[in-house]
Amino acid sequence: MANNNEKTRYSDSELQEFKDIILEKLRIAKEELSSLTATLNNSNANGTDDTAGTYKTLEDGSATLEKEQTNQLAARQKKFIDNLEAALVRIENKTYGICRETGKLIQKERLKAVPHTTLSIEAKNKQY
Repeated sequence: MANNNEKTRYSDSELQEFKDIILEKLRIAKEELSSLTATLNNSNANGTDDTAGTYKTLEDGSATLEKEQTNQLAARQKKFIDNLEAALVRIENKTYGICRETGKLIQKERLKAVPHTTLSIEAKNKQY
């Protein structure tokens, strides 16, 4: 059993505080994903009416690269959203903020900066 002055989990009010942070980050992330998706959809509709051959080839190459980068950003954003949603589940079952390696509480400052993390700094540093 943990000694009395070492908490084993965050209180409900602390969990609510983290939940608010995560919900706000989730709202912003979903807006950004929606914007990226709209950009991808618009880029599919453009670029068929230019007749200058060489210029068009360069433009197509640039558009393809831009589209790939936008796709990567969208994929990263989806993963971030999935991680935030998983953090909400951990809040609901009161396991949020507990390091999956050490079993200790992750520092509040770290959780505020990276609210979807499942590793304490101590455990993260061991990975390198």
